[in-house]
Amino acid sequence: MLGCDLVVTGAKKVLAGMRKDESGVVVNTAEVYPGDFARNADFSLPTERLKKAIRAHAGESARFVDASGIATALLGNSIAGNMFMLGYAWQMGMVPLSEASILKAIELNGEAVAMNQAAFVWGRRAAANPQAVDAIVAPLRKPQGVRQLSQSLDEIIARRVAFLTDYQDGAYAERYRARVAAMIAAETARAPGKTGLAEAVARHLFKLMAIKDEYEVARLFSNGAFRKQVDATFEGDKLRYEFHMAPPLLSKRDKDGHLIKQSFGPWMMTAFGWLAKLRGLRGGALDMFGKTAERRMERQLLADYDKLLDEIAGALTPETHATALALATIPEKIRGFGHVKEKNVAEAKAEEARLLEKFRKAPKPTLQAAE
Repeated sequence: MLGCDLVVTGAKKVLAGMRKDESGVVVNTAEVYPGDFARNADFSLPTERLKKAIRAHAGESARFVDASGIATALLGNSIAGNMFMLGYAWQMGMVPLSEASILKAIELNGEAVAMNQAAFVWGRRAAANPQAVDAIVAPLRKPQGVRQLSQSLDEIIARRVAFLTDYQDGAYAERYRARVAAMIAAETARAPGKTGLAEAVARHLFKLMAIKDEYEVARLFSNGAFRKQVDATFEGDKLRYEFHMAPPLLSKRDKDGHLIKQSFGPWMMTAFGWLAKLRGLRGGALDMFGKTAERRMERQLLADYDKLLDEIAGALTPETHATALALATIPEKIRGFGHVKEKNVAEAKAEEARLLEKFRKAPKPTLQAAE
């Protein structure tokens, strides 16, 4: 049994088809999220529970391998993970066919022959000598650029200042830097020994300042990074771009008032380039997108957060630090776009009100006169 999807392999119907210590089972451990993730932003895969269930039904013969991750690192395409798993299972003696016949079948199929044949061979190698393959794959999978997590508060700030400079301009980035610096000073002076608040502000203020509006979508598609990713993933020069979007100024709404996505052709790449150059209009009188309800709501969220940070910085104590930290992370709950975002904003604001009341009612430390 080749389990190319961990969730599907762990389903009751599939588990029922396994015979303990008799069935040959190879499972791809790559986490492919089901539709529940789109409805619940906090959804997480019960990976270890699924593995345990598979082992309970298949026995110790079950094998788990990150086929998608290894195939992507070695061959540049996660789809090669399927043939990688076939090679892995073949090497383990689970496929009663000759290697020559499998490679010939791939050739006759005529689809990405070189990649699929290489994936089969790499699957064999991974089963025969996993340590050697891991040594080759490890440097290829090392995070680079924006995929590398920040290691310090200074790095968190520096990376976001650079991003906001490209997002809008230097003045906008400096506004961010100054606000975070003020919270660092307040946390140091008013809650000595406590940490985490300034970092939370650095992360979540950025989230509110770097909203993915029309100008930002245009910039991300037109700054070259998107084309590099496409070129690294797909072959050929006949790729056709098609974009599915729901721009508020152009899209119709369904019976529930939700925007309906439309399809736009390759010409949008040119339009994105022009629109990205107009990002200096963002938030100003000539911002044609800034007058929508969602954009006004986003500007209000940033203004509210600025006001909240002023209150926190002015009344922070060691005793209220934990509550202040929870308040500073409220923007984390604001996710999605359109009606999804509106729902999350309402829930986040209710939580903020509860925490703010707690923060304001916390007893203030009293100064004792020197004896």
